[in-house]
Amino acid sequence: MNARLPASSPLRWQRLLLLSLLLLGAAPGPRRGGAFYLPGLAPVNFCDEEKKSNECKAEIELFVNRLDSVESVLPYEYTAFDFCQASEGKRPSENLGQVLFGERIEPSPYKFTFNKEETCKLVCTKTYHTEKAEDKQKLEFLKKSMLLNYQHHWIVDNMPVTWCYDVEDSQRFCNPGFPIGCYITDKGHAKDACVINSEFHERDTFYIFNHVDIKIHYHVVETGSMGARLVAAKLEPKSFKHTHIDKPDCSGPPMDISNKASGEIKIAYTYSVSFEEDKNIRWASRWDYILESMPHTHIQWFSIMNSLVIVLFLSGMVAMIMLRTLHKDIARYNQMDSTEDAQEEFGWKLVHGDIFRPPRKGMLLSVFLGSGTQILIMTFVTLFFACLGFLSPANRGALMTCAVVLWVLLGTPAGYVAARFYKSFGGEKWKTNVLLTSFLCPGIVFADFFIMNLILWGEGSSAAIPFGTLVAILALWFCISVPLTFIGAYFGFKKNAIEHPVRTNQIPRQIPEQSFYTKPLPGIIMGGILPFGCIFIQLFFILNSIWSHQMYYMFGFLFLVFIILVITCSEATILLCYFHLCAEDYHWQWRSFLTSGFTAVYFLIYAIHYFFSKLQITGTASTILYFGYTMIMVLIFFLFTGTIGFFACFWFVTKIYSVVKVD
Repeated sequence: MNARLPASSPLRWQRLLLLSLLLLGAAPGPRRGGAFYLPGLAPVNFCDEEKKSNECKAEIELFVNRLDSVESVLPYEYTAFDFCQASEGKRPSENLGQVLFGERIEPSPYKFTFNKEETCKLVCTKTYHTEKAEDKQKLEFLKKSMLLNYQHHWIVDNMPVTWCYDVEDSQRFCNPGFPIGCYITDKGHAKDACVINSEFHERDTFYIFNHVDIKIHYHVVETGSMGARLVAAKLEPKSFKHTHIDKPDCSGPPMDISNKASGEIKIAYTYSVSFEEDKNIRWASRWDYILESMPHTHIQWFSIMNSLVIVLFLSGMVAMIMLRTLHKDIARYNQMDSTEDAQEEFGWKLVHGDIFRPPRKGMLLSVFLGSGTQILIMTFVTLFFACLGFLSPANRGALMTCAVVLWVLLGTPAGYVAARFYKSFGGEKWKTNVLLTSFLCPGIVFADFFIMNLILWGEGSSAAIPFGTLVAILALWFCISVPLTFIGAYFGFKKNAIEHPVRTNQIPRQIPEQSFYTKPLPGIIMGGILPFGCIFIQLFFILNSIWSHQMYYMFGFLFLVFIILVITCSEATILLCYFHLCAEDYHWQWRSFLTSGFTAVYFLIYAIHYFFSKLQITGTASTILYFGYTMIMVLIFFLFTGTIGFFACFWFVTKIYSVVKVD
C-alpha cells in the first residue's frame, strides 16, 4: 500500500493532470529521451569537470534549509545563526506549501566538484569577543540552540543530507538532519548527541559540531555518456578545536565552549567530502534507505487490521438492522390497512410526520455542511494524488500547496450544499447563508492562523509567513474561493427544495421520556469512540511528522484509513440514529452531525496526551503555538467527520421512510 517515490513516468496524462490542477506549484520537468518527469523531479546528471556540458554538471550545490528542534515549535532560518554564509548564489524559489511550513532554502558556502575529494577544507572562521554586546548575543543564541538540540537540514540534488547511526536492536537510523552541537550539564550528564563521543566530558560545557565528513554516493548511468546520478548524501558531524586555524588538519581535542567562557572565542568551520560509486541503488529508489529506517510498517498493518475489525463489526450490525429488523418493520407497516392497526404503530414509523421537521439553528448546520463538504472533497483528492506518488517528500511543499489550491477551487460545492440544505430547512435569508458559508469557518481558521503568525513574528521564527504571502492567501480566499461559493449558492437556491418522501405535520409530536442511553449527550459521546479507534495509530505517525519532524510517506495506508473512517463514521451514526428513532426521538439532524463530529473531541484529548507524554517542547510560545495549530486541525476534523455522519443519516432516513406506505 505504500506509495513509492516516483521516478520518471512515460505517461503523458500525469503531466497534463498536474498542470491542469496546478497541484505542485512548480514548473514542469524537462523532456528527456521521450519520457516525461514529474515537475521538479527530473534527474540531474553529474560528471568530472573536464567532461561537463549542458547535459552534465560538474558542480554540486549544497543548500541549507531552516533549523528546527523537537524541543521547540519555532524553526529558524539558517541566516538567523552566525554560521558561514554563502558569498553568492541563487536562492531556489519556494512554493506556497514550503512557505506555509516554514521552509527557507538558501545557498550554502559548502561547494564541491563531482568526484573531486576534499580533506579538512576551511569554510570560514567566526570570532567572538564576549565583551562586545553583539558578539555575546550571537554566542548566547548559539548556546541556547545547542541546549534545545536544534538540527541542521542540508540538501544535495533535492535529497536530504542524512546522518546515519546505529540505534537499539542493531537498527540503523538515517536522520535527515544533524545537530548544531550538544551540552554537558553541570552534573556531568551528556545531553542528546554528546553521547557519541567520550571526549565530550567537561561539565557545564557546549560542544559545537564545526566539521562534517560528507560522503556522496552515485550511480553511473548505463549509457555511460550521460555521466552519473547522485543516490545518497551522508555525513558525520564532528568537533575539532583546530590548532592552526588558517591551515586546519582536523585533529586535536573537540571544540568546547564553556558556559562561563570569556575573552576571545574562535570557531573554524571545515568539511571533508568523498565520493563512492554504488551500483545497487537506482536513482528512482534513492529515498528508500531513509524511509526504510523510519517507523514501522508492521505497526501500520496492525492499525489497518484493527480498523477493519471495527468496520466489519459495525457493518454486521447495520446489515442486521437493514436486512432483518427494518425489513420486518416495513413489511408489517405496509400490511396495516385498518385504522385499528394503524393506532397500534410503534417505533420509528410513529415519527414519520416529524422526521423531516427543520432543525433548530438550521442556518448554522447548513453552513457547517457546506464547509465540511469542501474539506471532505479536498481531503479525498489530495490523498488520492498522494497515493499515486505526486505529493511525495521529494516534492517539497507539494502536499500543502495541493490542499490549499483544492480548498480554494472547491468553493462551488460548499456554496451549493449549504444553499440546498438551508432551502430544505425552510430558510429564506439566502444572503446571510452564503456570506456565512464563505467567511465563518475559513475566518475562524484564518484568525487563529494569524494570531499564531504574530507569535512567530515576535519570536523571529522562519515559520512566520511573510506579509506578501498572507496577502496572497487572502487574495485566493476573497478573489477565487468566495466568488465560487456565491456561484455554488446561486445554483443551490435556484433548484427546488429537496423533496422528502413523507409530509411534515403542522404540530410537532411530543417526544416521550428517554432512557439514559437514548439521551442526546451519551449517544454523541459513544458515537465518536469507534471512528477514533480506527485512526488513532495513524494519528500518532501524522503528529510525529508534524511535531517531531519525521517524514511521512505512507499515503497508501493513510488513504485506506481515510476510507475506513468514512465508513465507520457513517455506520456508527446510522446505528445510533436507528436506536433514537425507535425511541421516538426525531431530532436526528444535529445529533447525526455531532455524533460523528465528536471524534474531533477525542482527537483533541489525544493531542493533549501526545503533548505531555511524547514531546519535550518547552517555552510558553511553543506551547501556545502547539495548541493553536491543534485547534485548527480539530475544527477541520470536526467539520469533516460531522458532514460524513449527517450525509449518512440523511440517506438512511430518506431511504427507510420512502419505502413505507403512509396514509
